Amino acid sequence: MISLHDDVLNQNDASISMDEHLQNHHIPSIDSTVVIRQLPSEGLSFKTWPAATTLVTLLDHYRCHPTNSPLTSVLSNGVVVQKLNILELGSGTGLVGMAAAAVLKANVTVTDLPHVISNLQFNVDANASMLSLQGGTVDVAPLSWGEADDVEAIGREFDLIIGSDVVYHDHLFEPLLETLRLLLNSNSGEKKKKSCKFVMGHLRRWKKEAAFFKKAKKLFQVETIHVDRPCDGARIGVVVYCMTGKAKRS
Repeated sequence: MISLHDDVLNQNDASISMDEHLQNHHIPSIDSTVVIRQLPSEGLSFKTWPAATTLVTLLDHYRCHPTNSPLTSVLSNGVVVQKLNILELGSGTGLVGMAAAAVLKANVTVTDLPHVISNLQFNVDANASMLSLQGGTVDVAPLSWGEADDVEAIGREFDLIIGSDVVYHDHLFEPLLETLRLLLNSNSGEKKKKSCKFVMGHLRRWKKEAAFFKKAKKLFQVETIHVDRPCDGARIGVVVYCMTGKAKRS
């Protein structure tokens, strides 16, 4: 266990409010733990949701079995030739982004709405020593879906985009799709641009979500790469999709 984790826990033992919850997420493949502060009373973005846990499990599995994992085809068929630049959309507590940074030794930018950034930064700071030890880096930035200026402000190209349980509110379907379009669909004038992929963990909750996937399939190539078994009492499990931009016709 990284000492900073213990410091965070000890500091909060006396001062933590009833609305705050600290969770430890152990990643066996790197024998490290990600410490997460949740603030459930603040809203949906301050909790860790099922699809996040699924993506962390897949990252852990990939680290142990890089040539035989649901993520193998996404991550250069098990051969990482350079330090990956990864963008996480709707990061919430930041669990998935930090796990990706640690497991893949990657540069990760975690993003969410401005009011979520403070807790997101808290969690990144709490795990700074673990991330450094594992060779990963995590930056925090605000990003509102559908805003081209926010996408432009990120300021660098990414090899991979990740997200978990981001398809939730139907009024955000179009903004999310627009952000993905800006990130995934390359300009026709670029030659041999490396194809960026979006890996998304999703637990279906309502029929209305079908509208998002119907539109997504018109804009992107959508592939199912993993399906979790349903939890006790549930009809379906978390599904992990991979989306890539469609080639533009000349």
